[in-house]
Amino acid sequence: MDKYELQKLRDLPIEGVAERLGLQVSRHKCLCPFHDDHHASLSFSVRRNSYRCFVCGVSGGTIDLVMKCLGKGFREACQWLADENNIILTEYNPQPSEFNHQTSFDASRYERYFERPWLNDEARRFLFEERRLDERVVRWCRLTSWKDRQGVPWLQTPYYDQNFKLIGVQNRNLVKGALPRFRFPQGAECTIYNLPVLNLLKPGEILFITEGCSDCWAMLSAGHKAIAIPSATLLTNDVRSKMEEVRDRLSISFHMYPDSDLPGERLFLQLKEVLPSLVRHQLPPDCKDFSEYYLKAT
Repeated sequence: MDKYELQKLRDLPIEGVAERLGLQVSRHKCLCPFHDDHHASLSFSVRRNSYRCFVCGVSGGTIDLVMKCLGKGFREACQWLADENNIILTEYNPQPSEFNHQTSFDASRYERYFERPWLNDEARRFLFEERRLDERVVRWCRLTSWKDRQGVPWLQTPYYDQNFKLIGVQNRNLVKGALPRFRFPQGAECTIYNLPVLNLLKPGEILFITEGCSDCWAMLSAGHKAIAIPSATLLTNDVRSKMEEVRDRLSISFHMYPDSDLPGERLFLQLKEVLPSLVRHQLPPDCKDFSEYYLKAT
């Protein structure tokens, strides 16, 4: 992990991190989880991106909060933050013997994995039993699977540009609770997911914007056309420019079901700046994201 990656974790909005940890933040305060608190003594500084309890004295930033709340070490806390916000920390290659120190993504090493996608038992359980996805969606997305030398099952998700050129790969750990949850090959460009669907849109049609691949698969399985933005915390300049290009090039309508948390609301507001006509749909109170809504409806 280099200094740049570490800084990305420290720059994650502190209140968004607190919400993901299950703390109920209101007016920059919440009950302190580190002592028997009844008067919301844990305070958040948005300007400093930090927290402090004026009773028990704990204080720190995003990584410190995760370490203390979850009882994790520094590296584990960093990996948890990265996994929760789809931030790439480490380079990953499913064939370590082929690894070299290139900085650009070598699509030729991975294209063959998606020519004839294969799903192991763990992947099939995850996609069809847990997520209840339409098999046609799984085929369209060219999802495949593999196991590493330790026998850990991984789901491989390809990222393509609009012309179906492979630009990145996301590897998802299928062992529940295991870390890291995600790993990426060297130089992978995992920004906007499912860009080839733009070729299927007709003028006036609806395009849903989702948060992450799982929500996108659920939206596609529900019969809608959708793309996904992997991070619910920060809309990067690269994603902004690509969304502006889509907005200016296609005469379509943009819709979104924001996640029911602070990061989801933040992402919607950032997208609304780029897409002023973005239509908001409200999730039911008992659903945290569209994947959960889809599961309850099927």
